[in-house]
Amino acid sequence: MLDDFMLNNLIVAISAVVPIFVLMSIGAVIKWRRWLNEEELAHMNRMVFRVFFFCMMFYSLYTSDPSNSLRPRLMLFGVCGVLTVFALSMWLVPKVEPENRRRGVIVQALFRSNFVLIGVPIVANIFGDQNIAVATAMIAVIIPMYNILGVVALETFRGGSFKLMPIFVEVMKNPMILGAIAGALCMLIGIKIPAPVLKPIGQISAATTPVALLILGASFKLGATHEHRRQLIGAVAGRLIVVPGILLSIAIALGFRGVELVTLIGTFCTPCAVVSYAMAQQLGGDAELAGSCVVFTSAFACLTIFCWIFMFKTLGFF
Repeated sequence: MLDDFMLNNLIVAISAVVPIFVLMSIGAVIKWRRWLNEEELAHMNRMVFRVFFFCMMFYSLYTSDPSNSLRPRLMLFGVCGVLTVFALSMWLVPKVEPENRRRGVIVQALFRSNFVLIGVPIVANIFGDQNIAVATAMIAVIIPMYNILGVVALETFRGGSFKLMPIFVEVMKNPMILGAIAGALCMLIGIKIPAPVLKPIGQISAATTPVALLILGASFKLGATHEHRRQLIGAVAGRLIVVPGILLSIAIALGFRGVELVTLIGTFCTPCAVVSYAMAQQLGGDAELAGSCVVFTSAFACLTIFCWIFMFKTLGFF
């Protein structure tokens, strides 16, 4: 029999992970039952990206307490962690993978996580929505890095040129970045938004994660994996075990605890970002391998994230 301490930790871990994958499973059922076709899913995905994410970022930062939500040390560690994984991957992957089309995809799978769709809900499920601003503030620095470094990796291995300004312009058009900037400015300047306007923005913000996870579950496509099984195993193990194992050990040694540590779990333990598949298609990478990385890291993450959370909770780090 489990003692009360272990049982409570087990409940915390289950409560953090299960709601996410239940929503994704419902999305998979929606696709299986063909209640939404591919075109409708694409339109809904675009709506969530452009409207829901903007409202989520705006509302989270506008209603946050800057002294509590902005953690410069946490954000610096997140930036350094992503840059370190990216640099090491760009050096190591070409030594073990001969095909350029796969090199950029593997690099992107190793450094780019699904922090927005899965990492932020983990923080909310453990610490409540009142602490979600700590995680959403991290989005403002992590997402631009993901976009820029993803292009760098894919362009490098297809022999293309890297032009900073066009990428920067596209990053600044990202609704999440625009929402974060607008919310932070309104909060810092002291603009008072009337309750009848702020309330529906808050309602859309609250609906963002459930709707996005439903669409994510409905968007998964299984493909053949026999041609890239070795690369897929390496990417899955690196994304879900090696990268979080190293970076979270360093984070704990540096004293990160509580909501900050769970935010880093959301940053480094979550599966490959769905957008990495689209980027591989657009920039000449192996799109089939990229899609497999998204599907299989998402499938196995339900176990690995649970284990990371249960272990760190049992050790008393949050």
